[in-house]
Amino acid sequence: MNGRCPPLSRTLKHLFPTTAAQCESLLRRCATTAKSLGTTEKLHAYTVTSGLLSNHFLSLIIAAYGLCGHAAYACKLFDQLPKRTLIAYKAMVRMHTESGHSRHALELFVEMHKLGSYSADEYMYPFVIRACGDLMLLELGMVIHGLTAKSGFLSGSFVGNSLLAMYMKCGDGEGARRVFGGMEVKTVVSWNTMISGYFRSGSAKESLMVFREMVDGEVEVDSATVLSVLPACGYLRDFETGQQVHLLVENKGFGKRLAVQNALVDMYVKCGRMDEARGVFDGMVERDVVTWTTMISGYILNENFGGALEMCKLMQFEGVRPNEVTIAALLAMCANLRNLRLGKCLHGWAVRQYFDCDVNVETSLIDLYAKCGSFRLSFRVFSRTSKTNTVPWNAILSGCIHNNLAQEAIELFKKMLLEAVKLDDATLKSLLPAYAIEADLQQAMNIHSYLIKSGFVRKPEIVTGLMDIYSKCGSLQSTYKLFDGLSMRNRDIVSWSVIIAGYGKHGDGKAALSLFNEMIRSGVKPNEVTFTSVLHACGHAGLVDNGLTLFTFMQKNYQESLRMDHYTCIIDLLGRADRLEEAYELINTMPFEPSPAIWGALLGGCVIHQNIELGEIAAKWLFELEPENTGNYVLMGNIYAAVGRFDDAEKVRMMMDSIGLVKAPANSVIEVRNL
Repeated sequence: MNGRCPPLSRTLKHLFPTTAAQCESLLRRCATTAKSLGTTEKLHAYTVTSGLLSNHFLSLIIAAYGLCGHAAYACKLFDQLPKRTLIAYKAMVRMHTESGHSRHALELFVEMHKLGSYSADEYMYPFVIRACGDLMLLELGMVIHGLTAKSGFLSGSFVGNSLLAMYMKCGDGEGARRVFGGMEVKTVVSWNTMISGYFRSGSAKESLMVFREMVDGEVEVDSATVLSVLPACGYLRDFETGQQVHLLVENKGFGKRLAVQNALVDMYVKCGRMDEARGVFDGMVERDVVTWTTMISGYILNENFGGALEMCKLMQFEGVRPNEVTIAALLAMCANLRNLRLGKCLHGWAVRQYFDCDVNVETSLIDLYAKCGSFRLSFRVFSRTSKTNTVPWNAILSGCIHNNLAQEAIELFKKMLLEAVKLDDATLKSLLPAYAIEADLQQAMNIHSYLIKSGFVRKPEIVTGLMDIYSKCGSLQSTYKLFDGLSMRNRDIVSWSVIIAGYGKHGDGKAALSLFNEMIRSGVKPNEVTFTSVLHACGHAGLVDNGLTLFTFMQKNYQESLRMDHYTCIIDLLGRADRLEEAYELINTMPFEPSPAIWGALLGGCVIHQNIELGEIAAKWLFELEPENTGNYVLMGNIYAAVGRFDDAEKVRMMMDSIGLVKAPANSVIEVRNL
């Protein structure tokens, strides 16, 4: 530091060549490949002090700053540029796209295009196309697609791959497929983009189809291919294809990458093959928090809660610190187990680790306390969350429904609208059951109007939720109108079950049976819920023979779907029709122990038809299985009283008194509007 420092210009002359050509060569290198901010700054200073700073050189400097990520300085120089050049436009479009400012990138491209002085090339178009995909601007992306074709750049794989990614991001799988089919040269990136794009857009089957095409075409796969296809295998629970990919990983030597090993563990977990997942896990030399969390989540997913807790202990023993996702998974386990004590311990640990403000942890805590019957604590957690995030709102809405707080859920929904919180499909799936519980036709019409206005009503699952609401309100005409508006492709088992149950509950058993038969003809396979709905419909409408025929059909063709509820429906059906002996015989031949609901259905039939003998048998079982259910004692006492056996009726009453049971008084609610 002793003596005078030499002038900067003299220092730079020693560091850099003096010719303009050599300086330009260095700048081009910094502007295209070499990300060196220090070198760029020195070259910039040299061009200024040496008098070389022309419009062309300044464009190269802008490109160099842009490549280094020095956006603020690049933008400042770009604004000062006397005449904007193609080099500068290309650099700024690339910089804005890569830094997430896609709208700025497109604005500059449009500005350049309007000037007409320059045309984009095969290096600029990919960034413009990527910006369209990032902003989900499909129509503009299609326009850019047309420009690339017109300019003759469509044959390049870089442009083609960018178009594939753009169409996939915008949810246009068919558009991506057309581009893919027309590509002269398909690189491994092209195949990987199709595989991952289909999966991310919800088309996992198509993702696997493209992978099989790739393998059959003997295209060389890479680790990115594996990371793209394994999530699709897990999502579809396609264990066989997952094993084939695992074999490919071993043959190609991709298993050394931690990300690939984690993806294999995740695939086996989602396929429900915890032994295979543990095999991969045990063979791993390196494990991170993602590995451990995947295994813990897998054990929870497969309801092996002991295995999850053991894995958590091993994780801490090896010194791996759980993250927010780990805690959220463990809290979900506590919610499933209704283990409030362990959940509170985890909550305390999350607070100490400053994880309690993470949205996944917050959501899991809200769900935990709601499912454990501590809704007050659930709401307290919710009150501390960021009210701009949709996920905690969805969780508290679900918590309200779980605790039968329908009106509170509706009020929270109104508050969401007032605070302009963005709604999604999960919000409405959590909310719509509240309107079904309330069964208020006016409220049903209000939410229906909102869904039409907001555009959500176009989604089949939302339409099904509305059908259920109108059905509970008794408006079968509105229910059927919504159902009729669904295309055959969108009529899934849930929508069929809702419409069938609606007609059944309101006493139109013939319509319910007709719809069930129509469902079978359409190729939709019924499940246990559908069968329960139809059997209930037959019982309410007195269609004994139809109900028995359906039950026989179930025993022959859907044995695996038979549940206790189905036997309850048939016992109730036979009891109402005074075929009590048949009902009792069916109970004796059931493949499992009769539940209180079964004996209750038989007792109900005995009350209607005053059958003391079978009534006493049913009552005996009910007094043993449900000793504190006052309804059973009252029903048996009513049978005795109906046939004049008042002494026995009094004995039943005394039995209730000795246990300390008191019949709960009945009540009713009348809602009065506009008062």
